Amino acid sequence: MTTDLIQVLIALLAGIGVIILLTAKYRVHALFALFLACFVTGLIVQLSVADIITAMKDGFGNIMKSLGFIIVLGTTLGVLLEHTGSTRVMAAFILKIVGERYAAVAMSLTGFIVGLPIFCDSGYIVLSGLNQSLAKRTGISVVIMSVSLATGLYAVHCLIPPHPGATAAAGAIGADFGKLMLMGIGVAIPAAIAGSWWAHYAGKKIPVVQQTETSEAANSPAPPVWLAFLPVVVPILLIAIGAFTNIEKTTNGTLRFFHTLGDPVLALSVGVLLAFAGGRGWNKTTTGKLLGEAAEKAGGILVIIGAGGAFGAVLAAAKIGEHVSAAVPLGSFGIVFPFLLAALLKTAQGSSTVAIITAASIVQPLLPALGLESDMGRILCILALGGGSMTLSHANDAYFWVISKFSGLEMRTMLKVYSIATLWMGLVTLLVVYLLSLFLL
Repeated sequence: MTTDLIQVLIALLAGIGVIILLTAKYRVHALFALFLACFVTGLIVQLSVADIITAMKDGFGNIMKSLGFIIVLGTTLGVLLEHTGSTRVMAAFILKIVGERYAAVAMSLTGFIVGLPIFCDSGYIVLSGLNQSLAKRTGISVVIMSVSLATGLYAVHCLIPPHPGATAAAGAIGADFGKLMLMGIGVAIPAAIAGSWWAHYAGKKIPVVQQTETSEAANSPAPPVWLAFLPVVVPILLIAIGAFTNIEKTTNGTLRFFHTLGDPVLALSVGVLLAFAGGRGWNKTTTGKLLGEAAEKAGGILVIIGAGGAFGAVLAAAKIGEHVSAAVPLGSFGIVFPFLLAALLKTAQGSSTVAIITAASIVQPLLPALGLESDMGRILCILALGGGSMTLSHANDAYFWVISKFSGLEMRTMLKVYSIATLWMGLVTLLVVYLLSLFLL
């Protein structure tokens, strides 16, 4: 092991240790813990202070650019749905269909289906109000409900096009998109089951005080079922249409219009407007108060997510992938190497998309040495990369903080339940891909 590799690994462990120590033990706000971790990690790998600050600004800005408006609009949608009683109506309808006993399983399945066309961040934000309402109504721990939903969304986000990581990897490695999607769904199912299983197993051991709905909310007029679901279903459908239509290859004006509406920002904006239809007696005082509440709530989430992006950018500047590829005998690992490389990159810098894209660029010229140069080998390689990009989601992952803040879960609980769930998901994915490789290669 080279001195440079040892140095970046020490820096990684030190940064993660600072975050966990300050947030879990000393209850320091995550923004400041992440901020300090950036400097600790950067200085250990001998980045200059100027370079650290530049990386932090870029990381913070990139997260704001990709998730800023989505967080604000998603938060607003949740506040409005809660105020109008729509989440209560949706919860009652779903429970009527599946029964209270299987509410957590229903959320995992919902997350899996919803996650097919949209990012896990967007999907969780859209469904978080419904998730909280179901947890209150059934008495099932919000830990179990939240992690079941989160892992259902996460499984498809890391493995299946049109999500950017799998899509970019397929382009870089040269795999068939259709086959990748079909096999990706098959591999994502056991991954989602593993995440939901751990949520049930570990979540039931953690006592959580359930919030109770106020009598005002329970007795207020509620919208009909179709109107309650509309602000959630329409944005999801619009985003799905946007994801599966190629605006560059069509001259159909209608398709181009819906492709534009499929942008998550516009789709969520439509959802916010539809949410107003579920309430009555709107006036400027009520509207202003609710929008102000949503903006304040979103602001607290954004600063933490932005700081997580800053920390990830500092770690990326350490060029961990280059050090690993130079130090490890790649040819002897086969299907395991893509998984390990993506897992290391994911754990180091937080983004599953960045992890799989970066790892794919490293693995592509190594496919013959790894024995993965065939068409099926390339697909299995991408699925192994996707499994690695699940492992391990923790404090430098924006999605980690989306789940934490929208569910009200503490750092310690997130690490014990959600982070370990993503580890199980990654390992199950690796096992499934390895077994497939025995028959298909």
